[in-house]
Amino acid sequence: MTDAHRIRIAVAIARSGRTSRRGAESLIRDGRVSVDGERVADFSLRVDPDQHQITIDGTPLPKTEPLRYYALNKPRGVLSSARDERGRTTVVDLLPQHAPRCVPVGRLDLDSEGLMLLTNDGPLVRGLLHPSSEVQRVYLVEVVGAPTNDQLDRINDGIVDDGERLQAKPARSRRPGRRLRSGRETSWLTLTLHTGRKREVRRLCEAIDHHVVTLRRVRFGPLLLRDLASGVVRPLSRREIRMLRRAAGIGSDSSEREP
Repeated sequence: MTDAHRIRIAVAIARSGRTSRRGAESLIRDGRVSVDGERVADFSLRVDPDQHQITIDGTPLPKTEPLRYYALNKPRGVLSSARDERGRTTVVDLLPQHAPRCVPVGRLDLDSEGLMLLTNDGPLVRGLLHPSSEVQRVYLVEVVGAPTNDQLDRINDGIVDDGERLQAKPARSRRPGRRLRSGRETSWLTLTLHTGRKREVRRLCEAIDHHVVTLRRVRFGPLLLRDLASGVVRPLSRREIRMLRRAAGIGSDSSEREP
């Protein structure tokens, strides 16, 4: 048995869904937790949930699934949710058949595309989505027309829409797009955000009178889309997982093990 497969006892309990990590520490403090028949008093004890029998009040913890982390290039028309009552395709449907139950980290609109992270690491999901983490999100945006520098300054300074202050950092370089059937030309922008408000990029662009034609997320924190094809899923590398944990402000003990 290697130390790489061991995690703190409170983390193992939290991973089982029995309670939170703080709740697990309370159970240990109250003498209700045992490992292989011996009562646990040391919060720093490290265990392998697959090898050790962990019990609370004599009842074994349920076996936990290994943690998994996937990057997906979400196509248009696929829902950014775990399930859909109307039977429409969701991002979870695109995961490998053997994948454990995972959830998408954040959302992309139905008509948006690009990088999405899916995982069953609850603390990582919460850490990445917490406003205090300010995880960077970078989008390539094709809009009708060519925004002026003054319009990009408005996006950079912030725009109030429906009672919310929206803001993004636009790159000053723009590249031409294509000619639409209507005869109008498009251009491509790069916008960087640190929040995940509903339809934020589209609302910002509409506020400066430039309709969004294509919206593609190319970066989420340290994770890059690169050349991942539309609809394709890949597992994350150990390095990417470590970087995501740092971005979420959590330590290595948040994970049961890496793929």
